[in-house]
Amino acid sequence: MKGLKGKVGIVAGGGRGIGAATARRLAEEGAHVVIGDLMGDWAREVAESIRSTGGTATGIELDGTKADSQAAIVACAVETYGGLDFYHSNLAGGTGGDNDILDCPEDVLDLSFAINTKSHFLATQAALPKMLERGGGAMIYTSSGAASGGAPWQVAYPMTKNAIHALARHVAAKFGKKGVRANVICPGLVLTEAVRQHLTDEYIERGLAAVPHVRLGQPEDIAAAVTFLASDDGAWVNGQVWHVNGGAQMRD
Repeated sequence: MKGLKGKVGIVAGGGRGIGAATARRLAEEGAHVVIGDLMGDWAREVAESIRSTGGTATGIELDGTKADSQAAIVACAVETYGGLDFYHSNLAGGTGGDNDILDCPEDVLDLSFAINTKSHFLATQAALPKMLERGGGAMIYTSSGAASGGAPWQVAYPMTKNAIHALARHVAAKFGKKGVRANVICPGLVLTEAVRQHLTDEYIERGLAAVPHVRLGQPEDIAAAVTFLASDDGAWVNGQVWHVNGGAQMRD
C-alpha cells in the first residue's frame, strides 16, 4: 500500500481477531501502531509480536466506552510517535441476551449501545482534533453484515451497528474538505478466535454453504481492506460502507 510508511495509527480492539491481524498488517506496511484492548495484556502481546519481527507498535489497555480511556490512547499515539494519521475503531460485543424485539432486556440494549455505538462516537471525538492538526487522516470503523442482514434472532446488535454508518457519513461530510476520510467495513462470517470458540461447527458449515465463495473469511481479509482505507491508495474513498463478506450480501 502507498503512503503508510511512517504514518501513525491506532487499532482499538486489537488484542485478538480482526484487530490483531490489522495491527500486524499495518506494521508490515511501515506504520507505527498503537494497539488498544480492554484486555491490556492481549494488546501488549500483539505489540510485542510486531516488534519481534521488526515493526513498531505499542500496546495499552483501552475501555472504548470511556472518554478518558479514548483520550489516553490518542495521547499515547501523539506522545510516542508524534501525531495521529488514522484510527481503526474496531470494538464490538454485548450480544449476550440479545434476542428478538419482544425478548431483549433494556440493559442488553444499553450495553450494546455502549460498545457498538458510543465507543465509536468517543473514538472519533478523541481522534479527530489530532488528525485535523496533521491536515487530515482516516477514521475506519468496523460494523457488521448484521446491520443489514435482517436477522430474526437479534435486534440490539444490528441496530447499534447501523448507527456507525451514520457516524461515518457525518464525519465524511463535515470534515472531508479538511482532509479527513471516514469509512465503514462490514465483515461477513470471519473465522476469528471468538467465532471458533462460540459458534458450532454446524453453524460454520451452514455459513459456508450460504456464501458464493470457496471459503469463509479470515481476519487477514478484513485487515487488507482496513489497510487500503488507511493508505494513500484509499485517498478517493470517503463516506462508504464496504461489505467484505465473500459475497454473502451483494449490495450497491
